[in-house]
Amino acid sequence: MSELMLSRRTAFRGLAALAGATALAACTITRDGNVTTITVNVAKVKAYGAAGLNAVSTILSVAAIASAIGAPAVAGIEAAAVALSASLAAFSTAAGSSVTVTYDSTSFKTAIDSVLADLKAVASDLAAAVSGANTKVGSSALSTATTALDALQTVVSVFEGLLGVVTARRVGATMTEAQALAILHVAV
Repeated sequence: MSELMLSRRTAFRGLAALAGATALAACTITRDGNVTTITVNVAKVKAYGAAGLNAVSTILSVAAIASAIGAPAVAGIEAAAVALSASLAAFSTAAGSSVTVTYDSTSFKTAIDSVLADLKAVASDLAAAVSGANTKVGSSALSTATTALDALQTVVSVFEGLLGVVTARRVGATMTEAQALAILHVAV
């Protein structure tokens, strides 16, 4: 039995590495002296932002979760979602509707970094909310919230990989970018 579990773990790690490599293929980073140029798929950045907003909507729509975490936590999560929505709008305005954007100035880098930072804040707030509600809600409500949170954390991880951000990989990630976006009802 332990060999089977080890094989599954190894397979999941292989899938995660393949997903990461696929995400990195969608982004190019070049450096010339102090100038860094990154070509980013605009549709993916918009999809990742939408995934964050959809995760908030999904988790807060579970009445038992919203009730268990209380009005102050809900308000904090909603504020983080408003900030994410604003950064996403600013990015969309700056990037336009083109498929990719190349930048070597601080304006686009700031817009993209803002979307990532706000997306991470939403994920952190939702993780705290789900953790806080863990013992206060039924398994069905907790399952819905946990699945949405796992999907959002996968999206954040892939987004960081896309931008070449070096962070510790999320342990136990078992879904691909496509699965995470599908769970959060986002198409690229």
